[in-house]
Amino acid sequence: MDRFENDRVRQGHCGEELPQGERESAAGLPGIVKPLPPEWFVLHETNAEMRWDALREGGTGFHTPTGRFFVRNHTGTPLIDPDRWRLTLTGSGLDGPAVEFDLAALRRLPATSYTAAIECAGNGRSFFTAQQHQAVPGTPWRLGGIGVARWRGVRLSEVLRLAGLRPEAVDVMPIGLDPDYVTSDGRNLGRVRRPLPVAKALDDVLLAYEMNGAPLTPDHGAPLRLVVPGWVGIASIKWVGTIEVSAEPLYSPWNTEIYRMFGPGHPPEGGEPLTGQVVKSAFELARGAMLALGERHRLYGRSWSGEAPVEWVEVSCDGGLNWRRARLLDGPESTAWTRWSFDWRPEYPGRYTLVARAGDRRGNSQPRAAAANREGYLFGAVVRHPVIIV
Repeated sequence: MDRFENDRVRQGHCGEELPQGERESAAGLPGIVKPLPPEWFVLHETNAEMRWDALREGGTGFHTPTGRFFVRNHTGTPLIDPDRWRLTLTGSGLDGPAVEFDLAALRRLPATSYTAAIECAGNGRSFFTAQQHQAVPGTPWRLGGIGVARWRGVRLSEVLRLAGLRPEAVDVMPIGLDPDYVTSDGRNLGRVRRPLPVAKALDDVLLAYEMNGAPLTPDHGAPLRLVVPGWVGIASIKWVGTIEVSAEPLYSPWNTEIYRMFGPGHPPEGGEPLTGQVVKSAFELARGAMLALGERHRLYGRSWSGEAPVEWVEVSCDGGLNWRRARLLDGPESTAWTRWSFDWRPEYPGRYTLVARAGDRRGNSQPRAAAANREGYLFGAVVRHPVIIV
């Protein structure tokens, strides 16, 4: 079944360019434009993680409001003038010379909308250390490196067709307009870019210019970004300015040096570049929350999978010894999460460990432990969630 819905396009605008040194959020995190109130976000250097308890306290519905959507930046958010911005397609995978589109030209093309999650490949990374005692580098996300939005734009396949895609094309590489990424040891890796197989590019990839019914904001890729449903977030390149289309395989540090599996059980050169996400579950509740004894508590959470719709969710209130089915609150959605609820009346005071696990329609489910890897990617194991009954 086609995941897309076609409809008319609305006009929008983005900010003007400002010097990078003048960009700082209200919460004091350089490189991110929007306010980052501590009741909504946990800050990690250039990144802002969504707080799960804020979803419940804020009465958030299925979609993550743009203001509460997590931010994953390799460097800083560029502010790009949409009137001067151009998208350039070039490379040996095209019939002719480079082709340019401005934003108005893209908006005149048939518009497509869908709901999809964007999730960092390292989401849940901190639990490799906290639960499996494996030290890993990188941003110590808990489970807040994900958000679900309603995206609107034009299919990448439509733009490739208009640009003259050759049958011999094999890879498509979007290149962001954010500043060059320099590693901690001083190596300049250039702008963030990562190739997609042409088969994926022609399938369900969107060039999005709207998010949740409004023009993209700077932190989320304005004026144009990719949305690659089900794949790790690095595939959904923000601030796209160039797309290289090639008749030969393309490479970048983001599919050779990083965003691959390294370590025991993986080839010395690393596994295949990461694509699909794994099954995860999270409670809409603060870790260490205090709940009243003798009352019925309705626990809420969300589960998701990059491969297929979530089919079931189970919850344990004793650390995984006994499980009961949760009530699913949404219909099946393969490109986003499923909300659920679970009623619990604790009988004794003290410390409890809540655990949720889910399974999808392809038979994928959450194990007790995630496969170890050097960079801490794709943590899909059940996560222990402590609470206190008083």
